[in-house]
Amino acid sequence: MEFVRQLLLFLHFIGLAVLIGAFVAQVATRPENGRYLPGTGMLHGALTQLVTGLALVGVLESGDDPVNHPKVGVKLLVVLAVLVLLVMGRRKPLAKGAFMAIGLLALVNVGVAVFWT
Repeated sequence: MEFVRQLLLFLHFIGLAVLIGAFVAQVATRPENGRYLPGTGMLHGALTQLVTGLALVGVLESGDDPVNHPKVGVKLLVVLAVLVLLVMGRRKPLAKGAFMAIGLLALVNVGVAVFWT
């Protein structure tokens, strides 16, 4: 079971890297009209984070280690907010502030994971 947990954590980190990496790459392009159309990589990274995060909670629940449910709930709400912004941006380009909120929320999720013990 430890191998499954480590594999899920590895994939969770990959999703994080794809989400933030695609965000940074897109910010560097600076669209002409000032509106951002989130890339597919950002969506796939966020979805990877959601699926692997839920699977990690399931693996932890099946073991003896306690699960910090408030922390998991906050992280879930943050990734759902990111996904809502991404889906909205895939339908209609986002203003700069809304697009920047995606990157900020992704960083907030990392902060919650690291600093909330």
